[in-house]
Amino acid sequence: MTLRHLLAAAAFSGLAAGTGALAADGPEPCEGCADSMTVVSWGGAYQTSQQKAYSEPYAEATGTKFTWDESSNEAVAKLRAQFEAGNVTWDLVDVEGPDSQRLCDEGLAMEIDFDEVLAKGDDGSSPKDDFGDTLINECFIPQIVFSTTFGYRTDVAAWNGKVPTSVCDVFDLETFPGKRALEKRPKKNLEWALLCDGVAKEDLYDVLSTPEGVDRALAKLATIKDQTVWWSAGAETPQLLADKEVVIGSTYNGRLFSVIAEQKQPVAMLWDYEVFDFDGWIVPADLPEDRKARVLNFLKFATDTQRLADQAKYIAYGPARASSQPLVSTHADLGIEMAPYMPTNPDNMKNYLVNNIEWWADHQDEVEAKFQAWLAQ
Repeated sequence: MTLRHLLAAAAFSGLAAGTGALAADGPEPCEGCADSMTVVSWGGAYQTSQQKAYSEPYAEATGTKFTWDESSNEAVAKLRAQFEAGNVTWDLVDVEGPDSQRLCDEGLAMEIDFDEVLAKGDDGSSPKDDFGDTLINECFIPQIVFSTTFGYRTDVAAWNGKVPTSVCDVFDLETFPGKRALEKRPKKNLEWALLCDGVAKEDLYDVLSTPEGVDRALAKLATIKDQTVWWSAGAETPQLLADKEVVIGSTYNGRLFSVIAEQKQPVAMLWDYEVFDFDGWIVPADLPEDRKARVLNFLKFATDTQRLADQAKYIAYGPARASSQPLVSTHADLGIEMAPYMPTNPDNMKNYLVNNIEWWADHQDEVEAKFQAWLAQ
C-alpha cells in the first residue's frame, strides 16, 4: 500500500479558507427500495459526523428511516454470527481496513464495482482514480483517513511542567506518572510496544510474525499493565481524560478533536507514531434485493465528493476522495481551522505508522486470542 492518497489528504491544510463548495445533487430515485436501513458504526463524535453529513440529508430527501447500531468494534464476530444464524439484520457496516479485509476474504461482504456503484468525482475523475490507494480491497468503500494517537492532560502537577513528546513516554511511569488508557485489542499496542523496546519501524511486522515478537511486545506492555485502563469504545478515552481518571490515553484523533476543540478540556495531542488507517463501509453479502438497492442508492450519495467533504467539516478526519479535500477548511459549526487537528497535516506526520492491513487480516484471530489471555492473567 502506497501513501499517495494519504499524503494528498494533507493538501487541504494549506488551502484558502474561502474555497467554495460545489453545488451538491440530491440522491437519485430509488425504485423497489426498502424504506429503512440499519447502519452499524462507532458511536460518539464520529457517528454524529456521519449523521450530519450523510444520513440526515438523505433521510430528508427520501424519507428513509435510519436505525444506528454502535457495534463496529465487534463487527466481524457479530456479522459472522448473523450469517451462521441465517439472519443478517445489518444493511451497512462501518469498519476499519483490516476488518474489511477479513470480511471480504470470508465472503461476508459484498464485492463492489466501484466505477459502477459510486459517483464520479466533482472534478470528473472516475471513482477508482479519485479514491486511489484507499480502495484496499474489492469490498471496502472508503470514507476517511484517520489515525490512532494519544491525548494527554496538560495540567498534571506530578509531571513538574514536562509534557510527553514521544510515544515511548507512555511507558515512562517515572517521568509521567498516572493511569494510561489503551485499547483492549492488540493492534497498534503491539507496534508501539516494540518501537519502545528498540525495534526499528521497518522491522516491526517481521518481528511480530514470530511468537517471540508478540511475547516481546506483551512484556513491554506488562511494564504499564497495572497502570492501564483498557477501553473498547473510542469515546471512552476522551471521557477518562476529562474525568481525570487517566492522564494519557490512545484513541482516534477525531475523538481528541472533540474533547479539545468542542469541550474545551485541558487536553493536547501527542502525534508521535500515530497509526494511520482507513475507515469505510462494507455491505453484508446476499442482502434481499430491496435492502441492497436502498444501501447502494445511499452509498452513491453518501460517498460523493461533497458528502465526504461535509463529514470532514464535523470531525478531524481526512476525506478518502482526492476531489473532496479542497472543499474542507474550517469546522462547520465552530469556524476553526481544521488543519492542526488533521492526522495528515505535515506537522503531525514527523513520525507515523501505516497499519499493515494484510498482516492483521492474516494474524488478527490468533494474536487477539493471545492478547486476551495475557490481559486475563
